[in-house]
Amino acid sequence: MSKLSSEVPADEVQIQRPSGKRLYSMSGGYIRRNLTIRDVIELKGQRVLTQVLVNSEEEAEAAEAAGIDMINIRWQQDAPERSKSIRAAAGGTLTTFCMPLTKYVTEAEALRAAFDAMEAGADGIYCCWTMRFIEAVAEAGIPVQGHAGLVPRKSTWVGGLRAIGKTVDEAIGIYRYMRDLENAGAWAVESELIPQQVMAELTKRTSLVTISLGSGSGGDVQYLFGPDILGDGPPPFPRHVKLYRRFYELRQQMQTERISAFREFAADVHSGAFPSDDLVVNVDDELLEHFIAEIDK
Repeated sequence: MSKLSSEVPADEVQIQRPSGKRLYSMSGGYIRRNLTIRDVIELKGQRVLTQVLVNSEEEAEAAEAAGIDMINIRWQQDAPERSKSIRAAAGGTLTTFCMPLTKYVTEAEALRAAFDAMEAGADGIYCCWTMRFIEAVAEAGIPVQGHAGLVPRKSTWVGGLRAIGKTVDEAIGIYRYMRDLENAGAWAVESELIPQQVMAELTKRTSLVTISLGSGSGGDVQYLFGPDILGDGPPPFPRHVKLYRRFYELRQQMQTERISAFREFAADVHSGAFPSDDLVVNVDDELLEHFIAEIDK
């Protein structure tokens, strides 16, 4: 038994994880990460990992501090510094950048965007692009994750926002799509709103790391959006979301309190209650009389 394992409790050893493995980034610099892509692939079928999408520096920092395994960040092509700032707030965590669907119309554009994301700090990219785009990115050595099941931005083709894979044909279609992703060079797939039993069977039959978003416990990774976990938005929330906090309600309560505080301030001013003696500085009568005499000469 090593000195570390014999003297340090297991929970304290885990806390040291953010120091991470030493790597060399695609942009040409030394970095440290809690996990590598290879680590995640080797953990398939061994341990279920966690992933969250974060929208702010505060969420990113909190996710890393909480020990979340992987983070997603939206790649903001028109405001790259924003994405970089959020990424920097969780600098030790394996992070994928979510690429826009409609910004790129050729493989060359998609590849250039993927390289831009990697230079901004991504460890890989997520997309729901065509197989030609995915193949071009994977061929360049960029870790790329696809999207199967419900793809919300393409939901018009399936009749709306609904679970996919509740018929044999749909389930087989997802399986074939995952095979296409494998052949294109993807390493992982976000699997959204697929029936749990179907998801479990797909996970067994693909080399891809399956990332379950509303697809039950059958995936290799459990994934939710940070704002959904925090309840940081108005209802309704997706059915597969579990709210661990209710930030939106707290913000509404805070706004109500802001209005009340401003209203009370205005009322105090109008009534003469503000400012009260304890909020102001006073001088004695002798000084005041001397001051008035001087300026009235």
